[in-house]
Amino acid sequence: GVHRDYEDLAGTKLLAIQGMPIAEVLDRMRPVVPAENDMFVKAYGIHYLTFPEFLHAQGVLENLTNEVTLTLERNGESFERSITAVPMERFPRQYGMVVPGDDWVESRDTTETPLYLKNLERIYYYQYLPEEKTVYIRHSQIQDDPEQNIPSFYKEVFEFIEANDVEKLILDVRLNGGGNNYKNKPITTGLIKSKINYPGGLVVIIGRRTFSACQNLVNDIHTFTNAVFVGEPTGENINFYGDNRPVTLPNSEMNAYLSFAWWQDKPQWENADWLVPQLATGMTFEQYRTNQDPALETALAFKDSTYVSNPMAHLTELFTRGELELVKSEAIRMISDPNYAYYNFEGEFNRAAENLLSSGRAEEAYFVSSMNAKFFPDSSLAWLTNGKVFLALGNPPEAKKCFEKVLELETEGENRVEALALLETQE
Repeated sequence: GVHRDYEDLAGTKLLAIQGMPIAEVLDRMRPVVPAENDMFVKAYGIHYLTFPEFLHAQGVLENLTNEVTLTLERNGESFERSITAVPMERFPRQYGMVVPGDDWVESRDTTETPLYLKNLERIYYYQYLPEEKTVYIRHSQIQDDPEQNIPSFYKEVFEFIEANDVEKLILDVRLNGGGNNYKNKPITTGLIKSKINYPGGLVVIIGRRTFSACQNLVNDIHTFTNAVFVGEPTGENINFYGDNRPVTLPNSEMNAYLSFAWWQDKPQWENADWLVPQLATGMTFEQYRTNQDPALETALAFKDSTYVSNPMAHLTELFTRGELELVKSEAIRMISDPNYAYYNFEGEFNRAAENLLSSGRAEEAYFVSSMNAKFFPDSSLAWLTNGKVFLALGNPPEAKKCFEKVLELETEGENRVEALALLETQE
């Protein structure tokens, strides 16, 4: 969205600010964004580009000025336009989208509204899609809506599901930035008991704005239900510090807000930078502008009740049964499948190899570590672990080759330091 003074610029592509390429601008602005992962930066980082003060502090603007020159592109042609910053105020928006009005215009075609942007004046709503036999819920804060509190709303939803021809529930929390996680219980318990609690029957759409108390919610859904997750990784760590208290800085007397409460929904070894979707989708600007919704389309199309929601558990079961060739073929299939784009196969394989090695099962560790090095030949960690396995197998020459491969791949870093140390022990 843009101010009406510049409405002809709505939908143009931003190439540079004050002559600095946008990629460099984003790199310079990254330390300013109070983010725990890169998805949160995608969601909120561009907001900081709208403040001349931030642009000046990070060296994008040489002098602090309200006049900023943008390099833009329309239909393949670039041009420059000088923009005057509006007075410091919060421009009208809901869940990150500009609200069109007298002063602001939106680049999206507003003659129709996709489900995830409908009824934004309400915290949550649901709609039955009879052709798909699906109930769709958009829930965008973990707070009670003034018209109907969360327990009452979900009681109505689950009663509707039980009483009607419903085969699927899609819970869309991609815009949900959190609230009060004590209000999550009726959602999770209702899903657990519902007839749609099976893979393909329960689909949750997550994204870069899924954060805070909503991270607690999707953690619980991930742990206790058979939900399949669609969309983008969340904007929050799985386990995280939340809530905040003001700390007044002594010189400027400005308030800094520091999180203090540790929320741990998952065991520490399941912690990660984000919760990843099993079915990865994104959204291009063109799809946004024309009201397409790849995440919803994927959620509606998904019908596989035998879907592998946990690839590593599936591969581990095959490995335990001794079906090693099937392990390899299944791993290749899933690694190349874009639906698993956010799954960290490399890291999971490495962890499995390390665990087998520490348990004294070097031959089995070799199967996993060599497979990992083959699948991810540019991974210094995979080669480092493979070298450790060769040492355990009593094959120092092959171990040396692996450690030397680490040195080729890394000019600095922990893996290089460890590889050098292990090479020295072999001399």
